[in-house]
Amino acid sequence: MGLPALEFSDSFLDSPDFRERLKCHEIELDRTNKFIKELIKDGNMLISALKNLSAAVQKFSQSLQDFQFECIGDAETDDEINIAQSFKEFSQLLNTVEEERRRLIQNADDVLITPLEKFRKEQIGAAKEGKKKFDKETEKYYTVLEKHLSLSSRKKESLLQEADTQINKERQIFYDASLEYVFKIQEVQERKKFEFVEPLLAFLQGLFTFYHEGYELAHEFDPYKQQLQFNLQNTRNNFESTRQEVENLMRRIRSAEQDFKAPGQWTMEGFLYVQEKRPLGCTWSRHYCTYEKGTKMFTMSNSEFKSGGKQVLNLKSCIRRRTDSIDKRFCFDIEVVERCVHIMALSESNRRLWMEAMDGKEPVRATTQIGGVNSKVQRLMTSVFVHLTLPAAKAPADMDLDPDTWDNKTITSGLKNYLRCLAEPLMTYRLHKDFIMAVKSDDQNYRVCAVHALVHKLPEKNKEMLDILIKHLHVVSTHSQKNLMTVSNLGVIFGPTLMRSQEETVAAMMNIKFQNIVVEILIENYDKVIKEAKALFSCQAEHSHELSFPQGAHFSNVYPSVEPGWLQATYEGKTGLIPENYVAFF
Repeated sequence: MGLPALEFSDSFLDSPDFRERLKCHEIELDRTNKFIKELIKDGNMLISALKNLSAAVQKFSQSLQDFQFECIGDAETDDEINIAQSFKEFSQLLNTVEEERRRLIQNADDVLITPLEKFRKEQIGAAKEGKKKFDKETEKYYTVLEKHLSLSSRKKESLLQEADTQINKERQIFYDASLEYVFKIQEVQERKKFEFVEPLLAFLQGLFTFYHEGYELAHEFDPYKQQLQFNLQNTRNNFESTRQEVENLMRRIRSAEQDFKAPGQWTMEGFLYVQEKRPLGCTWSRHYCTYEKGTKMFTMSNSEFKSGGKQVLNLKSCIRRRTDSIDKRFCFDIEVVERCVHIMALSESNRRLWMEAMDGKEPVRATTQIGGVNSKVQRLMTSVFVHLTLPAAKAPADMDLDPDTWDNKTITSGLKNYLRCLAEPLMTYRLHKDFIMAVKSDDQNYRVCAVHALVHKLPEKNKEMLDILIKHLHVVSTHSQKNLMTVSNLGVIFGPTLMRSQEETVAAMMNIKFQNIVVEILIENYDKVIKEAKALFSCQAEHSHELSFPQGAHFSNVYPSVEPGWLQATYEGKTGLIPENYVAFF
């Protein structure tokens, strides 16, 4: 199981569970930092201690063998698996090189030590600075919050307004520090997958030239190197695509109302202050509370980011507390079995959310964000829709786009914009998780078969549009040497366009790389996945697991069989094997 994703919305709740998940990332970051230091130390030893070269290389090799990547999410792409496995491949290669020990290591500092040190100082160092700022703002915010909530409602209105302004300012500073830290620490976890491996790859490539049999070793290593560079580039492309989506999500979260209902398993959750009776009076204690509307179960955990006692109460009613009846603000009472609990929210809007969740009378304000569209692309979209709305007698079957007016970039952007603005993605929300699970399989043949089966579950209009689009992208990919649009690059571009999760969370964003793989499979296997099959000849089955069919028969759900030369297909409701050379795709 990989590292848990950190949701930006959790920065507003600042729950104990969020702190625990954040701690997992910090532990992994410290582990990575220590490993980089050790790797740099070993590298320097390798450069300076020529007499002890053998021992140094063996230790360095063992370090690579022992280290394991931890990636965000519950599954890894083929590229990530190969990248994670690359350290072991490097280790094996170093052992082979060590047997020769005939050449000196040169330029190792520039290709190995400097990039690792740069990554450690610039990336991990920046994350640690973010942690310091986050810890500082956490302590400052909760200190100011304690003082703010202790203010009496009988204070002058001007003083209360000034206090409200101050706490809002401190809260925003705390939220900004939390959001930036969550973004940075996850960015470093993702960056290490390629910024870690690339210096080692360059170091190994340079090392070959200084050994007597360097040419032969480099020649043997070349295919793996090319595959790894391809894996690294794919991972980098996926990272850039995912990073942009995650950054946009962070901006939307940041611009949203400070007190809002974050997605989660509870109807409402967050910190509240609960009045408790003590021998010398009453005190307000901070509790982390959750409420489930269906069961009316209200829980309170008295904790300061530590495990503590939990109370589970059955809610009967919730009543807003009048300001003139208590010297505190933002208060409301909940009635449970045999007692009434006095509660203070963090702000007026926070109280409204709790009141609404518990069937109170306070309304909840919602915010909506609408993004802008490039003016030239917008004009193209307008022209297309005007064309589509013309009467059938006046509108030609197809619309010709003047190349002098509309360049390829504008047309491509218009197509992507149209597909991304659909109320539901072309490959549907209903099948989204099924597509993702299909490509997480280790079996390449199963992936193609599963994607094929899911494509034929799409609504007919969606499948027709997908056929047109993938057919075009397949043609584009065949000219990749000129247009640089490889299957992988097309996957990065159209993965988030054709597929998107219904939930806007960091965990969902981390599945973008698998969306890209789905599109890659569609393009690479267009003939098998999307096209339909027609019988060129008639055939009489010789076994029960084979199909009999006449010439011209149409087959559905056609995909490769485990038996060479045969396809699995469905004809007239029966599924079985058909000879591959008896059918043609169209």
